Order: sequence, then C-alpha cells, then structure tokens
Amino acid sequence: MRMKNSSTSTVPRLDQFRGCLVGQCLGDALGFPVEGSPPEICAAYIEELRAGHFESWPGARSKYACGQYTDDSQLARELMLSYAEVGRFDAADYAARIGSIFAENRIVGRGIATDAAARRLIAGVHWKEAGMPAPYAGNGTAMRAGPVGLLFGDDPEEMIRVAYDQGRITHTDGRCSAGSIAIAGAVALAAQPGTIEVTGFVHQLRKWMRPFDPSFADQVLQLADWIELPPEKTAPMIAFCGQEKTLDDWKWISPFVIPSVLWSLYSFLRTPEDYSETVCTAIVAGGDVDTTGAMAGAISGAHLGLKRLPLKLAENLNDKSAWRLDDLVDLSDRCYRIKYGDLPREEI
Repeated sequence: MRMKNSSTSTVPRLDQFRGCLVGQCLGDALGFPVEGSPPEICAAYIEELRAGHFESWPGARSKYACGQYTDDSQLARELMLSYAEVGRFDAADYAARIGSIFAENRIVGRGIATDAAARRLIAGVHWKEAGMPAPYAGNGTAMRAGPVGLLFGDDPEEMIRVAYDQGRITHTDGRCSAGSIAIAGAVALAAQPGTIEVTGFVHQLRKWMRPFDPSFADQVLQLADWIELPPEKTAPMIAFCGQEKTLDDWKWISPFVIPSVLWSLYSFLRTPEDYSETVCTAIVAGGDVDTTGAMAGAISGAHLGLKRLPLKLAENLNDKSAWRLDDLVDLSDRCYRIKYGDLPREEI
C-alpha cells in the first residue's frame, strides 16, 4: 500500500462503507457466544464455525437470537447514526446517544468504565467531563472507532481529532485515545486500494498514535515481526503487552485496550485478504473475543468490501430482532451519501 504525505486520499468504495459496518457487526456476533472463554473453548468453537455450525452454538448467550451483536457494534452504529442525522460528527449528540442507549437498557454488554461514564452523562454531566480517567484503560473507545476511519480518513488530522473526541466521552486515559486512533487509522489505511504493505501500515499508525501514548505506539511496530508467528505463539506475548505478568496462567486477550487492539491488528495483518480467517484468528485466542472480532472485522470489511464477506452468516445479524443486515447497509449508504454525494450506480 502506498501512502502519500501521511494521508489517505482515495475515496473508499460504497461497498467498503457497507463492509466496514457489517464486518464489525458480524465479527462481534461471531465472537459473542464465547466471549470471556479460554482459548481451548474458543478453538473448539472455531472448528464448529468452519464446519458451518454457527446457529447451533448458543453458548452462554442463549437468551439472544443467533446473530446478536453487542455494545461494540451498537455504539459504532450510534456514531454513524449521529453522523447521518446531524451531517457531521457532533460529540454532544453522540454523547446523548450513548446516554440514551444505556438509560433505555438497550445496550448488550456493559463495560465498567463506559457504563460509569454513561451514568454521568444521564445525570447531566457535560460530555467533556463525563469520561473515566486513568487507570481505566479498557477497549470501550477503540471498539467503536472503526467508522471514524472511513468518514474522516481523507483528512488524518480530522480523523485523529474525531477519534479522540468520541473516545474521551467515556475514557480519558491516553492509552484509550491511542487505541481509538489505531483502529480508526487502520480502517482508513485498509480502505485504500492495493495490497497491504505491513511495514508502511504499522509505521503510519505509530506516527498517528505517538502523541497520545508513545509506548503503545511503539508496540505497534512489533506487529511486522509478530505476523510471521502463528497465533498460538503470538497470543501469550500480546496478552501481556502494556502490563505486568501478574497472572501467569491467564494468557488470553483481556478487555485492556493495548492487547486487544494489538491482537485485532495482528488478526487482520496476518490474513488481510480473508475476512473469515481474520475473524477466526481474532476469536481463537480467547478472552474479549466479541470486541477483537468486532475491531478486526471492521478493518477487514473496510479493506475487502461487503461482497467479499460471508453474506450467509451476515444474514443472521440483528440487535434484539432489529437492525438487521439491510438496515446496516442502508445506514452505511446514508453516511456515504453525506460524505461523497450520490451513490455510485455501479455499486448499488
């Protein structure tokens, strides 16, 4: 992939807009049945997925219909809805939507810090003051940042500002800001035409992330070496990135922003031309696999486009029987139209 002047300039295809949101929701939904499970459970589940048995694996989430996605994708969708209805990114409007989805109990899965920030928003705290401070450094901001890369990837300075602002509504730790920028930036870079050149990809992400957390940014460079290793060797190394090894027998991917973002990037960069393998890798390590599936799925979907996703699986997508595949595609189209004008006939 060629990148000019540290920016992205080619207009993404409509199919990539669709693929990013649907790819996120599908990765999320595929990970949800085994969220919080150890690697051996996730590995068995992946074998079932590859055999086509997704619908027969309710796991611990049997009260939900097959294809339910979680807060990761609900909040990414709300960001796109805000953009579609306001016509730009408006942090106050997006913050109000975060408060509403929690207040109305529509959220599926409540991250501790995001829930606390949402309660502050509901109580009337200004969005600039509602975010939870360090050491709260979960992946709640990165998991919803994918759409920012498509909507603002043509202007990296604006992309970084929006990724930062949407994140500090709930988390103010610099590691969370860097994680949001990493996922938004990865989507922007993945949406550019051509094959993925890993060295350039990770160096660009590092440059964008460094002002917010230099150590996290530097760790992204290690991905160029890590992708040469199989997941079973890489996962234990990434699992403890940014933290002390205090739980030696706990080696799956936690909701901590650094390992979960790194693992999502690893999953995509290892198999950038294969959505299914990317998401299977995101899940097989165990832990917070709805989120790693969502983040890796958003990046992969932005790169490949909707038509190269497993559409039969995507037909199961829903949020409590609403917001199905067609609805997600329609929302993507609305955002594309606001950003770029009329929909291209050849892609409709």
